[in-house]
Amino acid sequence: MALTVYDLAGARDDCRFSPYCWRVRLALAHKGLAAEFLPWRFTEKERLAFSGQGRVPVLVDGETVVSDSWAIMAYLDEAYPERPLFDTAQARAGALFLKFWTETVLQPALAPLVLNDVYGAIHEVDREYFRASREKAFGCRLEDLPGDAAARIAEVGRVLAPLRRALRTQPFLGGEAPSGADFLPYGAFQWAAVVSGTTFLAPDDPIAAWRQRVADWYGDALLIR
Repeated sequence: MALTVYDLAGARDDCRFSPYCWRVRLALAHKGLAAEFLPWRFTEKERLAFSGQGRVPVLVDGETVVSDSWAIMAYLDEAYPERPLFDTAQARAGALFLKFWTETVLQPALAPLVLNDVYGAIHEVDREYFRASREKAFGCRLEDLPGDAAARIAEVGRVLAPLRRALRTQPFLGGEAPSGADFLPYGAFQWAAVVSGTTFLAPDDPIAAWRQRVADWYGDALLIR
């Protein structure tokens, strides 16, 4: 039986932009596990009532329900130990830094540059909620973002310095092959790439080459169907 994942979608069902849902999509591809990805919108909280909370991703595996991308990755390694996302407890503990760096440094740096594009991509039923919640968080109208775009892009470049250095010395954050560590920042870049035409990376940037290596490694498993 295929697993089921509730996955954030835009106005089009094939517009899947959540960085957290992308982590799960990559994790399942890494393990070679089939899953049905159900499109879900911000305001469809009642559809997730069974999970005891109101956010995606939510994984359903038979009678087991797991929410939160990090918890889902841990569950997959426990329930399906072949092709581990983190091959040791130490590797998983080390990846926890990447999780928090992505969520507290990388994504906040990207957000002002992509939020208007997200707003343009989401379903009309979500727009009032999205505008109110994001404008409260940023203290300004969506239309006032990103402000000084050039300065914002330069800030993203500074934020990416440690990631860039790591990827100059090894092909993946997990070493010679991708692992769960790679999926954490990769999800953030997918968030931007799916909805935004803003260019953050030069073609010769090691991060751009790494993104392509990850995409090539998993191939068709990452296609939205």
